[in-house]
Amino acid sequence: MVSSRSVRKRVLFYVLLLALIGGALAFRLPRLDQRPLHTDEAVHAEKFWDLLENENYRYDFHEYHGPTLNYFTLPLAWLSSIDRYVDTTEWTLRLVCVIFGIALIVLLIALKDALGPAATLTAALLTAVSPAMVYYSRYYIMEILLVFFTFGVIAFGWRYFQNLKFRWALLLGFSLGLMHATKETFVIPIAAMLLALGTVILWQGDTRQFLSTIRSHCRPRHIIGVLIIAVFVSILFFSSFFSNPQGPLDSLRTYATYLNRASDDTGLHNHPWHFYLHRIIYCKFAPGPFWSEGLIVFLAIIGAVAALTRKLPPAVNLFFARFLTFYTLFMTVVYSLLPYKTPWCMLGFLHGMILLAGLGVVALLRWIPTLGLKFVTAVLLLAAGYNLATQAHMASFRLCADNRNPYVYAHTSTDLLNLVQRVEDIAAIHPQQHNMIIQIIAEDRDYWPLPWYLRSFDRGKIGYYNQMPESLPASLIIIAPRFQNELEAKLKDKYHHEIFGLRPAVPLIVYIRDDLWQKFLDTRR
Repeated sequence: MVSSRSVRKRVLFYVLLLALIGGALAFRLPRLDQRPLHTDEAVHAEKFWDLLENENYRYDFHEYHGPTLNYFTLPLAWLSSIDRYVDTTEWTLRLVCVIFGIALIVLLIALKDALGPAATLTAALLTAVSPAMVYYSRYYIMEILLVFFTFGVIAFGWRYFQNLKFRWALLLGFSLGLMHATKETFVIPIAAMLLALGTVILWQGDTRQFLSTIRSHCRPRHIIGVLIIAVFVSILFFSSFFSNPQGPLDSLRTYATYLNRASDDTGLHNHPWHFYLHRIIYCKFAPGPFWSEGLIVFLAIIGAVAALTRKLPPAVNLFFARFLTFYTLFMTVVYSLLPYKTPWCMLGFLHGMILLAGLGVVALLRWIPTLGLKFVTAVLLLAAGYNLATQAHMASFRLCADNRNPYVYAHTSTDLLNLVQRVEDIAAIHPQQHNMIIQIIAEDRDYWPLPWYLRSFDRGKIGYYNQMPESLPASLIIIAPRFQNELEAKLKDKYHHEIFGLRPAVPLIVYIRDDLWQKFLDTRR
């Protein structure tokens, strides 16, 4: 019979968890349209356009990653009665990542008996206020989805081994298939899980007992079921729901591309091994504020030490705590050693650190001998958590597109919105309005995210060029600076030009035919 005290504890746990979910929403949901779209977000949006309007998606094994981001965006568009790309907004796109960012907290319920209630709630709090977690939960890329599906494999795998229920095996298979269908780098967390599992077995020195447990717990039909479900889900997405039979094969061919990219030490996104840790532990770009999620790293180290030295409370499962320790360590090492780095890729091992930090808090409070010192420590930890929350707010709102923000990476300048407004101004007084001809000239397609911002214009009337075209019929021309002299030598009419920022130190020049410019000025008098 369940005691009333046990019921009260359970109710309190879920009340606090709901409060933390509400807090996480308060950080993630407001002003999703404040920050201009990053190039990567706009490229993913372009893939979504083809899916939304043409019901067509073909996986490209050279770029763009897996299809889940686009397919999970589709129901949100339908629920908003959006069936045209021009009607989509930043909210339409980014809301899917907000949902998965919140779902990371909800999924912690599955690990309540592995981490213990206190560590689970602490991990939920840190997930809710981690600046990186908040910032990239508002970012239309697939990283937060990959973190969620990876966590699903861990959480549902744990649940399955507790009671051998097929429903957990089913969810494990779904998560595994969705990991593969989200991003090619899914192989890294899968390898880290297997290595962590093997390392814990060797660490504890109970190989025979573990193998005996595996034999008694693993049901072959369940294992086969997991693999069948995972493969089916992966094929379902990569084949675009069986409309592109080549997709699943391309999902394997892509690894040649990514192995070359990972081994290339001269690429634009190659950074030193400490790139991620520098951004997490302590980062300051003068004259901006300092940034640090060092609290999470510090508490994660304490949690790891406690797991390895058996200094955790009885509510925590020691085997799982050690698995989490080695998993996070392997993830951190691998991502640090890979030369190709973008800051959102750190979310995978940062999430592992957050779970370990939950254990670190309960271990730290347990080690402290007196009630008074425990209270002081708890207050200090809450103050440090509040500091994380203020950083999360600053990163996601006040400095959301500012280079002094360590989570901002090659981001679109807010000045680009002024360029877009100027194009809209000219369209308003142009005889053909949104059907006017626009030419955009930049090397290596370095004009993104303009296609997103010009989505209301006739696509057939916008030309995108990597070099100077033979004819220049456009009333409005947008160019990279290196083409300026070549363009002006070819222009027959007189043009007014203005300079706008695409990204920091990457300008674009807008040429507007003089008669249109004068007509526009007349509307301002």
